[in-house]
Amino acid sequence: MAIEGPLRELGIHDVFQLLDLSRKTGALRVTSELRHNNGTIYFDNGVIVFAEIRSNPHPLGGLLLRTGKITEADLERARDMQQRGDKRRLGEILVALGVITQREVERQVRFQVEEVVFEVMSWNEGYFSFTETPQSDVPTEVTVRIPVEALLMEGARRIDEWSRIEGRIPHVGVVPSLAPPPEGGGGELDLLPPEWEVLALIDGQRSVRALATELGRSDFEVAKTLFGLESAAIIMLLDPGTTRRGRGPGAGGPSPSTASDVAELIAKAEQALEAHDVDGARAAAEQAAGLQPHDPTVHLMLGRLRLAQGHASAAADELRRALRLDPLLAPAHRHLGYALVAIGRFGEALDSWEQWQRLASRSQEEMAQRPAVEQARDAARVFQTMGAGGGVGRG
Repeated sequence: MAIEGPLRELGIHDVFQLLDLSRKTGALRVTSELRHNNGTIYFDNGVIVFAEIRSNPHPLGGLLLRTGKITEADLERARDMQQRGDKRRLGEILVALGVITQREVERQVRFQVEEVVFEVMSWNEGYFSFTETPQSDVPTEVTVRIPVEALLMEGARRIDEWSRIEGRIPHVGVVPSLAPPPEGGGGELDLLPPEWEVLALIDGQRSVRALATELGRSDFEVAKTLFGLESAAIIMLLDPGTTRRGRGPGAGGPSPSTASDVAELIAKAEQALEAHDVDGARAAAEQAAGLQPHDPTVHLMLGRLRLAQGHASAAADELRRALRLDPLLAPAHRHLGYALVAIGRFGEALDSWEQWQRLASRSQEEMAQRPAVEQARDAARVFQTMGAGGGVGRG
């Protein structure tokens, strides 16, 4: 019996749960015309045993080679044995040759299956069709058995994290490049091994997906790493689909027209924020971020917006990003203090205002904020002494 229909009527998560609960055996094919893509997930008694997708095929030999688990010579030897009549699957031959363990083969196949399922789970449009077939029809070197419930939970977590990342990485075609070094030089980079692996391959040409393919890692994991590197102002993220990319390596900074457009948009966001038009301010600020994602004043404005919306933690992230790009940006120190107070981090707020105090004298506009800062600082000291967990409003 075939089960089919558009995803707008029955969501993909519901389809997976239906096949799980009814213990179905067969193939689920999901097609998205919008993405020009299609994937197939194979079930055995409601458990996922294999998956493949047109946009990112992972033949086992190529996957093992790309991730450094086998050598080119190992792969050629196994394929030569098949051509000479060995009926065993490629994975079985490689295990028999002693170049890889059965457990590692299964781990790589599981990785491939999970990435296909997570990709399909992100589709909210398209068409699905499930056809019951014998389990023996699964086209794979090795079958794994992955409960649907575990993938649904992980898929939901990834979708939630992607919602945070997508402001910087809207799709896997985004291309990272190294950011210009900060004025006066920078300190040593304190990165984790996976971050160094990604950073070493960044050349201004490879996209997020190309990096993931090269490393044998998931798009999601590479995007998370790039998001962190971009937040630390180590790299820049450029969308090849946009006509104006802002500053690139060796470009000598943004063009005058781009800088002028950004300044105009920030001024527009400022006016909208003063008029309590948060939506208008956000639209202008996000447009400015698209033109010049490494302008500290853009992140200052985004931080102020998040604070105005009551999202203090997100505001602190944006304001810290602004300060990584320009440590002397006094308004960012001031607003960061307010954001930190709002999430109960009073000691850090006091440190931020102390930094602001040293810089505020450079601007009459900032000096005019001294009474408000002093009042908030006094309140923060009281709450710090009391050990209170609540926040303090700006007043």
